[in-house]
Amino acid sequence: MGAIIKTEDEIARMRIAGRLTAEVLEMIEPHVQVGVTTGELDRICHEFITRQQQAIPAPLDYNGFPRSICTSINDVVCHGIPSNTKKLKNGDILNIDVTVIKDEYHGDSSIMVQVGNVAPHAQRLVEVTQECLYKALEIVKPGATLGDIGHVIAQHAHKSYYSVVREYCGHGIGKAFHEDPQILHYGDKGAGMVLERGMTFTIEPMINAGRRQTRLNQKDGWTVTTRDGRLSAQWEHTLGVTEDGCEIFTRRSNESL
Repeated sequence: MGAIIKTEDEIARMRIAGRLTAEVLEMIEPHVQVGVTTGELDRICHEFITRQQQAIPAPLDYNGFPRSICTSINDVVCHGIPSNTKKLKNGDILNIDVTVIKDEYHGDSSIMVQVGNVAPHAQRLVEVTQECLYKALEIVKPGATLGDIGHVIAQHAHKSYYSVVREYCGHGIGKAFHEDPQILHYGDKGAGMVLERGMTFTIEPMINAGRRQTRLNQKDGWTVTTRDGRLSAQWEHTLGVTEDGCEIFTRRSNESL
């Protein structure tokens, strides 16, 4: 399957969904404190999305996912399930992944939040992972390839002796939460699908401090952790390819992108 090229009207709707997604992340970040449960963060986000934004949290009941956001702590790579008993601890690094549906279109974004006093090695992983995302965003334009995106991410991660998760990736997005194509965070320059104006997708590198291999929790069927127990970080944006670059629909107010 190829990418679904969006019309101007569809882009306008995705712009709105993306803005709402960014607003949720900006709203929830100050609530991340030592002693707060991830279940409480989920509750706050759910109420904000459904009541204030009059929108829908896409993860809830998506293939049976039980919550409205994903919260992934420390060695959890992605798809962590918010818990009413799991309290945040000093030194944790937390990924909050939010997807909002508004007028049938999706916005999908995630941030890393540092809890209390975080060790320098953990701070460094968080920073380099965000740099990986930003470097990828810089090269998105018509004529670039999906391989270019993966190449620049992996190259930057490997400079810091980090590894790139391969089992999970970015994706096309629009009316559906997950559309073609898959956006791999590793690859060869010049390889893969050529980007066109009107394509919309996420870039969401998952970078591990140790080895790239992951493990899926067989009990809950969702939580993905690093196999070696080392830390993992992720940042994500939803974007659309424009005439000469990209528009980042989920850009937050503190980002100069």
